[in-house]
Amino acid sequence: MLITVADLRLDPVEFDEHFSVDAIDYGPDIRQVGVLDAKGRADLIEEHRGHKQVVPDIRMRGDYSARFEMPCARCVEAVEHQLEASFDLLYRPIGVDATGAERAISTSETEIGYYNGDGLVLEDVLREQVLLSLPEKALCRADCKGLCPGCGRNLNTEQCSCASTEADPRWSALSDLRSKIKS
Repeated sequence: MLITVADLRLDPVEFDEHFSVDAIDYGPDIRQVGVLDAKGRADLIEEHRGHKQVVPDIRMRGDYSARFEMPCARCVEAVEHQLEASFDLLYRPIGVDATGAERAISTSETEIGYYNGDGLVLEDVLREQVLLSLPEKALCRADCKGLCPGCGRNLNTEQCSCASTEADPRWSALSDLRSKIKS
């Protein structure tokens, strides 16, 4: 759903959208399970900068909810996450803040996003919010044993018959240090 500045000049845009599983691409490791529901409003905020410069900012407020699956960081089994969150975001036209000189930005400026062209795509906003809300790494359970480095078996569900591997000789200095600390 494209939300354009031209539409927002007339009236705020209300949205109540339901996105199917394949409507938004989250990358290869994250999968949406079921429908993503998003409801909210987009407003135009005209920022006056001097006598003749007006910057058309878009303020997006809303809520979304959906279930997602991502692989466990140790055993790569699917881990499900239920997300229900709100957002209140400000987007500005790309390039409007660009100046020739480098400058430090304030904390409030780190919260500003940028849109390209005539408006903003709601799916892009939701993709960004979902990716920021999901954990960087997920575990199926706290005591996940992971995969065997030799044969690749999931050690949570089956035993491995691989021989224990010899320690890399480059780590021997650390094991010697451990024995010295204990004594």
